[in-house]
Amino acid sequence: MALCLCYVDRYGSIFKTHILGCPCVMISSPEAAKLVLVSKAHLFKPTFPASKERMLGKQAIFFHQGDYHAKLRKLVLRAFMPESIRNIVPDIESIAVSSLQSWEGKLITTYQEMKTYTFNVALLSIFGKDEVLYREDLKKCYYNLEKGYNSMPINFPGTLFHKAMKARKELAQILAKIISLRREMKINHTDLLGSFMGGAEGLSDEQIADNAIGVIFAARDTTASVLTWILKYLAENPSVLQAVTEEQEGLINLKEDKGLNWADTKKMPITTRVIQETLRVASILSFTFREAVEDVEFNGYLIPKGWKVLPLFRNIHHSPDNFTEPEKFDPSRFEVSPKPNTFMPFGNGTHSCPGNELAKLEILVLVHHLTTKYR
Repeated sequence: MALCLCYVDRYGSIFKTHILGCPCVMISSPEAAKLVLVSKAHLFKPTFPASKERMLGKQAIFFHQGDYHAKLRKLVLRAFMPESIRNIVPDIESIAVSSLQSWEGKLITTYQEMKTYTFNVALLSIFGKDEVLYREDLKKCYYNLEKGYNSMPINFPGTLFHKAMKARKELAQILAKIISLRREMKINHTDLLGSFMGGAEGLSDEQIADNAIGVIFAARDTTASVLTWILKYLAENPSVLQAVTEEQEGLINLKEDKGLNWADTKKMPITTRVIQETLRVASILSFTFREAVEDVEFNGYLIPKGWKVLPLFRNIHHSPDNFTEPEKFDPSRFEVSPKPNTFMPFGNGTHSCPGNELAKLEILVLVHHLTTKYR
């Protein structure tokens, strides 16, 4: 990404290039990002590399816009709003505590362990407590699937893509079994799978499978990366770590006596600012892919139909025009709200991440137990 920063210095906030053989327009100004993601979002459809689209499934929310996308987004939000996920907080805490205990006395690879934690939380949010019955089978299939995400889409025996597609088929079969059992039991569930299956807005089995796999993909690596960077920055900034620890220790009585509402981040201003600053500095979502559905003119530039358009979130987050001393880790900068369209860790507009509340909650839960129980 340092290369992109150099190109911005040389060519400005909008320039053209090629990525994987595709003509692309790179944009790094808040105004251009707002145009692509919000005000003219209907002119820029979401797009992904072909291998990823085939593995996740063409019915997944990432690849659509319009009515079908709006329907899917509504179903995801219904399951992932704070009032909905509050019911699974004790289970998330159990996963967090168990994860931390499993690391005691060991030299661990932080990112890999965080991926295991976020994977288990993702399964819980999708399948509820039923996930325990299928966790190992789902994990085995998904881990084989993810190895082929960025491979060339050559479906030939022995290739990563072929192995991944085989795992994708097995994963769909497990999901079909879960869906079938739920229909037989006729019990209403409040998890994401229940939202997908429920009422007149219910999806087909293929749509459910594609979107369940898509949610695992979206919920796992990104949140694990954020947690890994948080640990790094806390370790490098003892005064910040001390402030977070004191704040979290002050919440223990509230948690035990009245039940801590993890969605109420006003009670955790320091920890919340640490998370925000980590999201800014690390910029886990460095950019997103869009494709112009027709010729679009912006500030005298013509973006031709069919060209990829990449809003460069990292460049926006690291611009000195938007943040003073952008390379410095300084959570206090979020004591004041950033300027519009300069802080987009979860994207922006109708395609922004609908699971951001779940991501923030599982981060807060792990940070709480980590800072109050460990050194």
